[in-house]
Amino acid sequence: MEIKRVSGNIDGVVVGDLFASRLDVLGAKLHQTNQRGISCLKDEKDGLYIADAIVLNGGYVDDDDQWTFMRYTGASKGGDRDSTTGRLLCSQSWEYDDNAALKRSYERERPIRVIRGFGGDKRYSPPKGYRFDGLFRVTAIRTATSKWPAPDGSKIDICQFDLERLPDSEQALSAMGSRVAEALEAVEQVLEEPGEERYPEARAVEIRRLMRSVATSRRVKKLYDGQCQLCGLRLLGPDGEPHSQGAHIRPLGRPHNGPDVEPNILCVCPNCHVRLDVGAVVVDEDWAIIVRAAIFGTPMLPKLKTKRSHRVHPDYLRYHREWWEGRGASGQGS
Repeated sequence: MEIKRVSGNIDGVVVGDLFASRLDVLGAKLHQTNQRGISCLKDEKDGLYIADAIVLNGGYVDDDDQWTFMRYTGASKGGDRDSTTGRLLCSQSWEYDDNAALKRSYERERPIRVIRGFGGDKRYSPPKGYRFDGLFRVTAIRTATSKWPAPDGSKIDICQFDLERLPDSEQALSAMGSRVAEALEAVEQVLEEPGEERYPEARAVEIRRLMRSVATSRRVKKLYDGQCQLCGLRLLGPDGEPHSQGAHIRPLGRPHNGPDVEPNILCVCPNCHVRLDVGAVVVDEDWAIIVRAAIFGTPMLPKLKTKRSHRVHPDYLRYHREWWEGRGASGQGS
């Protein structure tokens, strides 16, 4: 049966699904075209066009991606941009069809599918292709001044949109993720206590693990064929298959709120997963592995093992390193 393109989640597509090209995104009914940033469809209520999806792929200098929040620049007609640099030649208009549709989605509180491409912010973008990162809602719109002026030096007005990610319970999660979404929200409230939350607690509850994008972690583990990036160990089961874990450098849970993306995930053995979680090891600016507590068994590699196609982002390593500065390696911080 053919998949119908609608506003909101698309049957058969879950958060974290990766697509090799814009044509594949189009084929999955996630977006209307294989080129434009804003996707539109007719609202069944009155036939007027609303926006149902956007692509973030480094198109405009004024875009600001913060994972769960983003500031998005509207669209322009082809002749309004320099074909070589992509810079705007004149101001954007709210009357332009794509901007008018996204504005209407804001007014009608319609969800927007967000697809991140390889050319976007390196902290969150996939190393290649395009990834469906869930549903967002437009929370504010405004006319703003672009950071880049027109060729003659005059200011350029842009149509600017603020978007925030919807709760997990409203996302197209895996079958298991859907069943535990509401339970996770309840558990998080129970876990919240006055005072500072210790780092290991972000992964202490197994239900958190169920909410992760298994596909994203699996891609990183497959890239390294199960070899630990911290110690180099490659564990094989009786079936000859490697067994490793995907560890988030900046944890997903509060108060850290790390993103579930490839640049924030390491392929590690179970021992090094614990070492990373409790701050027994951190990674320095030059990728050198710093041992902060006595380690027995397999020694650490001198530097973090990386591959060109896996862009571990230094911001996450810095966050992990700075979190543990001044804290004991067992997590008994103030």
